[in-house]
Amino acid sequence: MSPARDTIVAIATAPGRGGIGIVRLSGPDAVRMANSLGAGRLSPRRARTVRLRDAAGATLDRGVALWFRAPKSYTGEDVVELQVHGSPPVLALIQARCLELGARLARPGEFSERAFLEGRIDLAQAEAVADLVAAGSEAQARAALRSLEGEFSERVGSVQRDLTRLRVQIEAGLDFPEEELDLEGEAALARGLDALRAALAELRAAALRGQRLRDGLHVVIVGAPNAGKSSLLNALAGSERAIVTPIPGTTRDLLHQAVNLDGVEITLVDTAGLRESDDPIEQEGVRRAEAERARADLELEVRDDGTRAVPVADIGVARIVVHSKCDLGSDPAREEWHAREGTRTRHIWLSARTGAGLPLLRAALAAHAGGTETGTGAFSARARHVAALARAAGHLDAAAAEAGHGRAELLAEELRQTQRALDELTGHHGSDELLGEIFASFCIGK
Repeated sequence: MSPARDTIVAIATAPGRGGIGIVRLSGPDAVRMANSLGAGRLSPRRARTVRLRDAAGATLDRGVALWFRAPKSYTGEDVVELQVHGSPPVLALIQARCLELGARLARPGEFSERAFLEGRIDLAQAEAVADLVAAGSEAQARAALRSLEGEFSERVGSVQRDLTRLRVQIEAGLDFPEEELDLEGEAALARGLDALRAALAELRAAALRGQRLRDGLHVVIVGAPNAGKSSLLNALAGSERAIVTPIPGTTRDLLHQAVNLDGVEITLVDTAGLRESDDPIEQEGVRRAEAERARADLELEVRDDGTRAVPVADIGVARIVVHSKCDLGSDPAREEWHAREGTRTRHIWLSARTGAGLPLLRAALAAHAGGTETGTGAFSARARHVAALARAAGHLDAAAAEAGHGRAELLAEELRQTQRALDELTGHHGSDELLGEIFASFCIGK
């Protein structure tokens, strides 16, 4: 248990006309304050009808009081919830009376922060509370709930346990070099590192899907002039957002359009056709298109199979190749995977004019963003998580390199740094500044 704290109060739910409001107290004096309000003698986890009164004994409201005794509460402290009518003046009067009795207003996220500090939830689960509240779709809500229930944390813990076993073997050999310990040989160490790197890569991919599901997917449409980029954007948006003409170079600037596919927020960006030009305006459009490509989560490379395909340089961004005018030829709408230089690329034949094949592309976009097509379901993740996992992967790669050169001390240090990066996910080595920034983004009462 952490040292005793003061008692905090907040209106935990936004009131609605005719709805229910909740005034929540958490801390060592929560029960005393509720009694002073008129809640009477409360029993843990038993609802009690109460008449709440001000300092002069006048009735403020009638409602229901619930006491969650420490440590079996959300915050790990004594928590009292007063369920009353959702009138803003009534809620304000009850909250003001709590302040008179010695409570203070909760900071944003302070309830979840106390739950974290009391060990009721870890940091990833605490962030999932905010993600669940902010969810704008069923898919986002389900992903946040999976993280809140500990799916993300458990997968991190699984990698950490494997890492710990590996560290024990390495550091035992460093600490007791004179002992003949039963340490695994170089081949077994290499297998252990390879397995750990594979597990971490899988976790990174899942976290990236979770981040895309939470934050949305940034998709850039690229290709040669007149390949059908603007027509494709219009088809996906369901409206005539982009001007479509047979004149090459019609699109000069970036055009952004937000769409929602299977609960995934996707920002589509139509760009200027990629080609050499003497027109300074078109040159600027191409420059902006290239800059936008560098920011993309996914590229849709649009090709017109009726003309010579102009190759689009690969800049390391995930890509789907869209053959956009299948209605003009003999190719049916379909999906194929093509392998080249060790990588597999999805190709989709469709018609932006007739809509044939568009469901294939929509499903592919949702799958890439972590939507319903992923099968196992995504958990919620944030950019902070993805960055920490990337640092962990970098240290683990460095550890594998040191192992290959037989430098055990440097190998052990890289594994320690890997552990620290993973610990940041659940808050075991989170700085005060990081924790403050995270919980400050929550709403009041959470």
